[in-house]
Amino acid sequence: MNNEAIKRYQDLQVYQKAFEAAMQIFELSKQFPLEEKEALIEPIRRSSRCVCTNLAKAWHKRRFHNGFVAKLNDSQVEAAETQTWLEFAVKCNYINVEAGRELYRTYNCILEMLINLIQHSEQWTVPKS
Repeated sequence: MNNEAIKRYQDLQVYQKAFEAAMQIFELSKQFPLEEKEALIEPIRRSSRCVCTNLAKAWHKRRFHNGFVAKLNDSQVEAAETQTWLEFAVKCNYINVEAGRELYRTYNCILEMLINLIQHSEQWTVPKS
């Protein structure tokens, strides 16, 4: 998808991939034991969703290059945090190894897409009006 075809942050492939991954994590985390509510369920749901929310914030900061890149960096941090929570979930046997690996790979892809956006951020920023 080229830049001209993208009118909303929801059109970004990285957003779509991150949203789908966050929903998968939400569904999987429903099976986690309740004693993990604060220690794992809430943090993994929050970090996975924050990848998306920071992309939305970045999109609306495109008039300010530094703000745009800062929010993309925040998305990267949240994606990496989500990977760490996934490792805990697999190690605690709350997610099977294959599902964990697949989600981890998805977040690697998301991280690569975010790096690409950052490296080409000037193509996405819009002039101040």
